[in-house]
Amino acid sequence: MQNWSGKSKGGLFGYSFFIFLIKYTHIRVAYFFLKIVAFYFLFFSDKHSIKYYFREIHGLKGFRVLKSIYDNYCMLGEILIDKMYFMFGYKNNFTFDYEGESHLLSMSNNGHGGMLIGAHMGNWEIAGNLLERVGCNINIVIVEAEHEKIKSLLKNSRISKKINIIPIKDDFSHLFKISSAFENNELVVMHGDRFIGEANTVVVDFMGKPAKFPTGPLYIASKHKVPVSFVYTLKEKPSHYHFYATSPKIFEYPSNLKTRQKDMKHMVGLYVSSLENIVKKYPNQWFNYYPFWEEEKNKL
Repeated sequence: MQNWSGKSKGGLFGYSFFIFLIKYTHIRVAYFFLKIVAFYFLFFSDKHSIKYYFREIHGLKGFRVLKSIYDNYCMLGEILIDKMYFMFGYKNNFTFDYEGESHLLSMSNNGHGGMLIGAHMGNWEIAGNLLERVGCNINIVIVEAEHEKIKSLLKNSRISKKINIIPIKDDFSHLFKISSAFENNELVVMHGDRFIGEANTVVVDFMGKPAKFPTGPLYIASKHKVPVSFVYTLKEKPSHYHFYATSPKIFEYPSNLKTRQKDMKHMVGLYVSSLENIVKKYPNQWFNYYPFWEEEKNKL
């Protein structure tokens, strides 16, 4: 069976090319070249997992599957371009709806920090930059491989000084940084839909089929007794995004070893239920291109 490797698709040349277009042309020019790139990937990339997603999860057939895959690739490309456009200071080119922003303000004012859990849907990087509206420091936890891959390309970007990147390291030093962030009444942003290697996971029903999800983000939040909000930023129009944040909840730490797995499964289930609502509303913004569901893994 295969899990996520910790690396996303896309090389440095691709990033550099689109950064050049963003700096010296109009964003629509970048979108135009993107459609060509998406068409290429439609025929010359491994589509097994995304095809499974549209066929088995959403019940599409025939040409609708191929069209949905192409739309998905185009959406991913647009979101990556928007992310870079946003990071280079062109924020005023986008408009946003903020649903649940008051929840984050209350978390910022509670004096204990908080955990924001997102997913590889929509534009989570823009979400991180939008959170500067909350008025406190934001710590985004990402896989070290992804951090090293793009940081050299973003040296001249205008990322808010209130945003700090915490790369996940093998020596677990990121856990100390997360703990320090909570102590300083800061918000920590993590993904709740991916894990690497033998990370602690639970299997829950997601979109009608069993799938593994990591327990780490919710376990950390419960251990530090900080409130948790599930957050997503989805693209609705070429220059418009919708930001969602759920009502914050403090999860009880699963101290009983005998029931810990069961308790964690219940906690993760609440996150998965929230994610499921977003997937149903924005099916073309699902960006996990690897065997996600257990049924798909078992067929490999």
